[in-house]
Amino acid sequence: MPRSAAETRPARPARPARLDLRLLAASAEGFFSWGRRHFGTACRRPFDARPWTSQLLEPVRHFGTASREPYVSPEGSRRWASPARGAGDTAAERASRTTVASRTTVASRTTAATGVLALTLTCAACTSAGPVPTPTVTAGPETSPPTTATAPPTQPAPVPPPVLLPTGPVTELAANLDAPWSVVRLPDGGVLVSERDTARVVEIGADGGVRTVTEIPGVVPAGEGGLLGLAFRAGDGADASDLVYAYFTADADNRIVRMPLSGGPGSYALGAPQVVLSGIPKASNHDGGRIAFGPDGFLYATAGDAGVREAAQDPASLSGKILRMTPDGQPAPGNPFGGYAWSIGHRNPQGLAWDATGRLWAAEFGQNTWDELNLITRGANYGWPIVEGQAGDARFTDPIAQWATSEASPSGLAIVGDTLVLAALRGERLWTVHPASRIATGDPAVDTAPVVQPWFVGEFGRVRAVLPGPNGDLWFVTNNTDGRGSPRDGDDRLRSVGMQPGG
Repeated sequence: MPRSAAETRPARPARPARLDLRLLAASAEGFFSWGRRHFGTACRRPFDARPWTSQLLEPVRHFGTASREPYVSPEGSRRWASPARGAGDTAAERASRTTVASRTTVASRTTAATGVLALTLTCAACTSAGPVPTPTVTAGPETSPPTTATAPPTQPAPVPPPVLLPTGPVTELAANLDAPWSVVRLPDGGVLVSERDTARVVEIGADGGVRTVTEIPGVVPAGEGGLLGLAFRAGDGADASDLVYAYFTADADNRIVRMPLSGGPGSYALGAPQVVLSGIPKASNHDGGRIAFGPDGFLYATAGDAGVREAAQDPASLSGKILRMTPDGQPAPGNPFGGYAWSIGHRNPQGLAWDATGRLWAAEFGQNTWDELNLITRGANYGWPIVEGQAGDARFTDPIAQWATSEASPSGLAIVGDTLVLAALRGERLWTVHPASRIATGDPAVDTAPVVQPWFVGEFGRVRAVLPGPNGDLWFVTNNTDGRGSPRDGDDRLRSVGMQPGG
C-alpha cells in the first residue's frame, strides 16, 4: 500500500540544545531582585510592574514553544528560506516547503525574540529613577585610566612654571629713595617709583640715578596715607597715550587718578591727573593702596577698612575690599555685588599678583594675631572683622598661609616663576610660598601643600614692595625711612636678587 506524504516525510533529527527562556527569565528575575536590594531604584523594572518572568516569557506566549529552537533540515543544516517553486512539484514537496517556510518564519521570530530579550536585559540595567553617583577613582602609581578606541587623544597638561627661589646674588639698583612705596617697570626699560611722603614720582636711571618726573597735586600724606600704588597701561590706539595710574590719599578720601605718559628713559613726563575713582574712605592707617591691571584688562585696587571695621562686610562700601573697575573707572562687568567690590571682608590688603593660571592672590595685614596670604575669588568673603586668619568658619574663605604679625606685616606681593614672594615690613624679610599654580586647585591629583620659607631675615630692614625683574630676577624696595624703621646710610634702596630653580 503506498505511503502517504506524511509517511514519506524524512524523520526529524534529534533537536539541538534549546535556549530555555523560562530558565533564563528566572535567572534574570533573581539578578534584578539582587540589584534592587543593592542599588535600589537603579534596577527597577522597566515598562510595567509585572514580574520579570512574565515579561521575559512574552516571546514564548506570542510565538509558542517553537520560538525556543531554529529549524534544522534533514541534512543537518539550517533552513532559513524555501527554494523557489518549480514545475511538477508534488503535493508532498509543496507540503515539505510549506513546513520549511513555516519554520523559517518561526526562526525569524526566534531571532527577533532573542534580540528583544537582550535589549530588555540591557535596558533594565540602565533604567534609573534619578542620577546615579559616579564613583571617584584615584589613580595609583601602577594604574592607568581606562581608554577606548573612540576616545580622543589626551592633550598634555600645561607645564607649570619652575619654582624659583632668591638664592642668587643681590645687586643694588638705586639708593637714597624717600619712603618709596610702589615700583613700575615700563615696556621701554624705564622705571618709575612713587614716594609716599613727598608725593613724587621719580625715575630710576640705568646708572642708578634718581630724577623727579612729577609731584602729584592734591596728595595729602598722613600716617600710612600719601602717594601709594602705581600701575601702567599701554595706549590702545595710534592716538591714545600710555597712561600711569596712581592711588593716593587726598584731603577727604583715597582716590585713583591717571596721567598721560610721554618721553622715554631719561626724559619721562606725566600730564595732569584725571580722576578715575574717588570716595574710597581714608584714615591715618588701613588705607590699602595697591593697584594693578589683571589679565582680564580691568583695574584692581586694594582698599583698607580705614578704621571702620564693620564696613568691610558691607558690599556697597568701598572700604575693606578688593575693587575691580574698567580703565575709565566704572564698575567692571561681572562684579558680584553690582558695584565695585570683587571680594569683601578685608582689613588692609596691600599686595596683588596673578599666577600662571590667571588666579588672583593678595597679601593682607591682620590685626594683632595673623597676617594673611589669600587666594582671591569672585564674591568671596574673607571674614574681617568677624574672624582673623584661618578660622575654619564655613561662611568665610580662609587664607592659604598665615604668619604672626611680628614675622610679616606683608605689603607688596609678586610672582616669579611659580613662586609667590611677599615683602614683610615688620618681619624685615621676604617670604616665598610655592608652587603657586598648584595650591588649592580643587583637583586632588594636582593639589600641592604650600611650601613657606623666609629669606634675608633682618638683613635689609623693612621691605615694602616686590616685583619681577627684567631677567627672571626679583626686585625689591626697602622702607626704612617711613617713620617706623631704622634708616641706614643710603636708605631707602631698590635691589635685585637672582631667582634660581629650587624647591
